[in-house]
Amino acid sequence: MSNYNQSTPEGKDPVLWEIAQKRAKFKRHLVTYIITNVFFWALWLFSGGLNQMFNHWGLPWPVWPALGWGIGLAFQYADAYVFPKANSVEDEYDKLKNQNK
Repeated sequence: MSNYNQSTPEGKDPVLWEIAQKRAKFKRHLVTYIITNVFFWALWLFSGGLNQMFNHWGLPWPVWPALGWGIGLAFQYADAYVFPKANSVEDEYDKLKNQNK
């Protein structure tokens, strides 16, 4: 059913529980992303990054980890909020099960 927590608390809907876990995990990762990227940008700024930017026309180095990590975070957002019930294995199983009836 889920890679997060195989045991659903008693009285909870397993599908909704899985969605809630995905959303909580996304929120934790978003906070970590924000804190870490603020640190990266501050590190770049205080190590003379602004002066280097005026002398060179390249992108600041914190852009790259923010972009790469942001892409992963966007996929996690889609999994938690846009397509929360998308489970292709269960969908395929249900299709096969219905075909055999």
